[in-house]
Amino acid sequence: MKRAEKAERIRKLLDRYHPEIPVPLEHEAPFQLLVAVLLSAQCTDERVNKVTPGLFSIGPDAHAMAKLPTRAILAKIKSCGLAPTKAKNVRALSQTLVERYDGAVPESFELLEALPGVGHKTASVVMNQGFGHPAFAVDTHIHRLAQRWGLTNGKNVEQTERDLKRLWAPEHWGRLHLQIIYFGREHCPARGHDLAGCPICSWAATKKRVRDEAKNR
Repeated sequence: MKRAEKAERIRKLLDRYHPEIPVPLEHEAPFQLLVAVLLSAQCTDERVNKVTPGLFSIGPDAHAMAKLPTRAILAKIKSCGLAPTKAKNVRALSQTLVERYDGAVPESFELLEALPGVGHKTASVVMNQGFGHPAFAVDTHIHRLAQRWGLTNGKNVEQTERDLKRLWAPEHWGRLHLQIIYFGREHCPARGHDLAGCPICSWAATKKRVRDEAKNR
């Protein structure tokens, strides 16, 4: 099966398994989404959603957050991984937003990625979920599944992102980003996965991938 045909079949299956795709990080504005995505690095969405209500109660927007001392931010997010660094970045990006954009989150990949602690994946999520622009945020989980399904030979998330964007139309990118994440959590775990029993891996995984994962089980 050609890669493009496989990608279309996978898209239809994902629509069947996950027709409803709620945004996992709770927020009320692009600024809050930006902070939540930054906090989600090496931390579960559930944990982020537990800490952000307390954080946003004292720093609901960039102006309020920029006035807080780092220790106050850290106290609210200390249960997140890499909390000290994240607290510094949240304060620094808030100050940058106030100084350069009057507290608004810029609607630009380039400007977002220039903010403290903000990388391409975070910028992609904010551009798509915060502003509605086509973007395909590829993290290590999506990278792993795309390799399993034979959609990419990419050695890193950057190459995988380019491959997936070529396979699917821009209007599907944001939806597929979330669908792949949800599908992976429910049906396609990283370890101990039975490819033969998976709704997608059972037919999409290459023979080499099946052999390799069987050795690692």
